[in-house]
Amino acid sequence: MDFDQLTLTQAAADLRVGKVTSTALTTEALSRAKANADLNAFVTLDEAGALKAAAAFDAAGDKTKPLGGVPIVIKDNIEVAGLPCSAGTPALKNYIPKADAPVVAKLRDAGAVIIGKTSMHELAFGISGYNTAFKTGAEFGVRNAYDRALIAGGSSSGTGAAIGARIVAGGLGTDTGGSVRVPAALNGCASLRPTVGRYPQDGIAPISHTRDTAGPMAATMADVALLDRVIAGGDTIVAADLTQVRVGIVRSMLTNLDADTEAAFHAAVAQMKARGIVVVEIEMPQLAELDGQVSFPVALYEAYDDLVAYLKRTGTGLSIETVAEEIASADVKGTYDGLVIPRKLPAPDGTLVDARPIYDAAIGTARPALQALYARTFAGNQLDAIAFPTTPRVAIPSNPESSSLENFGLFIQNTDPGSNAGIPGIQIPIALGASSKLPIGLELDGPAGSDRRLLAIGIALDSVFGRLPSPR
Repeated sequence: MDFDQLTLTQAAADLRVGKVTSTALTTEALSRAKANADLNAFVTLDEAGALKAAAAFDAAGDKTKPLGGVPIVIKDNIEVAGLPCSAGTPALKNYIPKADAPVVAKLRDAGAVIIGKTSMHELAFGISGYNTAFKTGAEFGVRNAYDRALIAGGSSSGTGAAIGARIVAGGLGTDTGGSVRVPAALNGCASLRPTVGRYPQDGIAPISHTRDTAGPMAATMADVALLDRVIAGGDTIVAADLTQVRVGIVRSMLTNLDADTEAAFHAAVAQMKARGIVVVEIEMPQLAELDGQVSFPVALYEAYDDLVAYLKRTGTGLSIETVAEEIASADVKGTYDGLVIPRKLPAPDGTLVDARPIYDAAIGTARPALQALYARTFAGNQLDAIAFPTTPRVAIPSNPESSSLENFGLFIQNTDPGSNAGIPGIQIPIALGASSKLPIGLELDGPAGSDRRLLAIGIALDSVFGRLPSPR
């Protein structure tokens, strides 16, 4: 078996007919995780638990289960019974939940074998994955599967790196403004940010109840659809007829691109057109303005109340102030100490003002206006999706500077607006950059509730773009 080309779908099929054992797959995944310790992809590797679950499946497991015996990983802000759930921050490193989060329970019920908890940007507040709280390699920060000197993206950094490095073929992340799509793009894997509310959010350390969602990440779009079906239910999704697909492109989403990303995106659009997809240029006036009015006001204001409520439920006795005091990463520490804890937001003149009125305006006025803009754009142009480069640049060097506010804004420029509107988006790997040889991704955002349609389009595009070469 070529483990570098393995997908969740193939693994499940091979296990079903006895072509391979769960113990063999799980042993290989654990071995690859240990051999790639310098990725800093894992906070916890559960070798004993994973091998026990694999052996149990091989002995008497239900071979008809959709993920029966397949090894996967879970981001470390999603609760897995019996394993620490640190949310990437020191204060929670000894918190061991007694029950699985509902999204994890669904995967486990489907037969998945969890090999470990993946590292992440601290408290999910960043795009670089440069976290100084945990490390297994020589350097801090989750490292890119294709180049250890570079960022893995964030905040679902470890899940993206583990899939990109071919340790496993799938797992879970979470997404508030780009956190399953950015690391998937930078590590060459596929992902879905579902419509907000499609998946249960219980048992997940939060940022914002308005914006947060768990999201599947995997080798291919077909694998992402498999994970989605396990979590959300429904029949098997079949590939869409691409001649019946209509996609819009917004010029403002093609700014700040590096040469590799620009070339790869335009080549991908040409490939889509060649397969019969209708591509139209569209305008979305006020997109950036409305997004700005929603983005930070909602995330920074809700982060306080939502984390307080989560900490209370954990039974750890920790206060939000205690968690903030122990934050290890400078960028996240600055955000909590300066904005989240005092409940302030920066005014246009740079002074700090009370966050509540700005938050109320964001929730009451700006977010509905942003959602209406998307609804009008999809309906008025008869679009299935809007296409854009997931990130404007390939992965950048991993160091404290990679977590700057400037880089944060740059890497979420395209993923953030859809997040704030609560609509679904899929990330598809399209190419390795001509000069950088690094993964580049294309995103398709669809109308609220169109998750299955997007996944069907994504499955069809799997055969258009193929799978990226493995990092080795």
